[in-house]
Amino acid sequence: MSALSTLDLIVLVAYAVMLLAVALYVSREKDGHAKNTEDYFLAGKSLPWWAIGASLIAANISAEQIIGMSGEGFRIGLAIAAYEWQAAIVLIVVAKYFLPIFLKREIFTMPQFLETRYGTGVKTLMSGYWIFLYTAVNLTTVLWLGALAINTLTGVSIFMGMAGLGAFAILYSFWGGLKAVALTDIIQVVILVLGGLVIAWLTMGMIGGDAGVGGGLKRIYTELPDKFDMIFEKGQKGYDTLPGIWTLLGGLWILHLNYWGFNQYIIQRALGAKDIKEAQKGLVFAAALKLLMPLIIVLPGIAAVMLATPEFGAVNADVLADKTDRAYPEVMRIMPSGLRGLIFAALVAAIVSSLASMMNSISTIFTMDLYKMAKSDKSEQHYVTVGRITAVAAMVFAVIIAQPIFQNMESAFQTVQELTGYIAPGVVAVFLLGMFYKPTNSAGAFAMLLASVILSPLIATVFPDFQFVNRIWVIFLGCVALGIIVSKFTSSPREGQSVMLGDISFKTSASFNLWSLVIGLVLVALYAAFW
Repeated sequence: MSALSTLDLIVLVAYAVMLLAVALYVSREKDGHAKNTEDYFLAGKSLPWWAIGASLIAANISAEQIIGMSGEGFRIGLAIAAYEWQAAIVLIVVAKYFLPIFLKREIFTMPQFLETRYGTGVKTLMSGYWIFLYTAVNLTTVLWLGALAINTLTGVSIFMGMAGLGAFAILYSFWGGLKAVALTDIIQVVILVLGGLVIAWLTMGMIGGDAGVGGGLKRIYTELPDKFDMIFEKGQKGYDTLPGIWTLLGGLWILHLNYWGFNQYIIQRALGAKDIKEAQKGLVFAAALKLLMPLIIVLPGIAAVMLATPEFGAVNADVLADKTDRAYPEVMRIMPSGLRGLIFAALVAAIVSSLASMMNSISTIFTMDLYKMAKSDKSEQHYVTVGRITAVAAMVFAVIIAQPIFQNMESAFQTVQELTGYIAPGVVAVFLLGMFYKPTNSAGAFAMLLASVILSPLIATVFPDFQFVNRIWVIFLGCVALGIIVSKFTSSPREGQSVMLGDISFKTSASFNLWSLVIGLVLVALYAAFW
């Protein structure tokens, strides 16, 4: 039975129509101008800072975060916010130290950087890996979790929900490419933040009763103190995935660097900037928005713990005991009519934005790094067409395989982190040494990538109690050491392959430095408050 009223459906349809209209409007071309690859894949390198920052958050905050992290908030509490708050620091690092290198080399894609640095072999290997990851892991996760929410609220089957989300993402991003995705993301972020704040406000009001929202916050903090620990002690629930101080010092940083620094569907926004200063302002804006995300994402999951008690009985405790990923959809069910539609629209906004971003990145990597290498004599319009076909094919494939992959998993969010953690140490080692250690060569790069893929599942199998955050850190350090050793005893990089840092400026503006300092101080205060 559907939990959506007629008013909810009107709000949802109005949002969908508005989004499509805006996407078609920004996708139009001037008379006589045909969309080329720079237009389609990098938005003509015309994105302003506010579009970059908003689009980064909209691409990142998808069903995986909203539903997956809210479910983890229900299970272990605020500690899962480490994935949001630590990301703010990584975004600043990426803006200051990585973007100048990428933009100086006029990079379209991450595989393209690997080609200029290590040669065709490494680029081809990583192109295939990223296409597989985005299709078989990222697209499927977002589709599955989004369809879970649709199923909870409407009763529509999970497969049909995935098919509908996929079709909608294709419809609004097909013609415009990155420009349509990035500019409509501004709308997405506004709706996402408003919807998240509404659900947090109302749930706290329900818990607080006559004492209001402030009373709700006080009560939930007082009665569920373990849910507000950022750093777990050994033996505490959640220590298995976020092992105490090592959450701050260990492999979580490797996951963040992999995601925010070298992940095509994230970094592609910055590569589409007008210039380096605009790109850096966009990333620091995204870092500031990251500070708000736990309020929007994690708090509703913690609220569900109390709303599922007999005192309230507002959400179905049996459903949450079976699958914590249903925490956010269950809380959405109890929202007032109309507002429920707005919140549902915010969720759909997040989902389709991420799906469209991943589709665009898959098509960019396949077209520019694999197809164009094999067929280099085609027209710009031909490559754009190939990119569109690739995006649709990836979405269809993801819809087909998503349910068999995730239907028996309790937490899709944690599953994705585990799977990504198999390759992330090697990827981060390859990029960091490639940018900042001149002697690294292609043999060293292959050694690091293969070591990561082989050692990760091996150590996970032999030492099942070794927390994956620490495992990632140890494997990363091993990959770095291996890359240096192999490079030392094999042939040096060819002339022009090593990154020359002498003509690259890492100096940032006074406003960038000020905002970076403010964000850092806020994070110190947050960790001090919830340690």
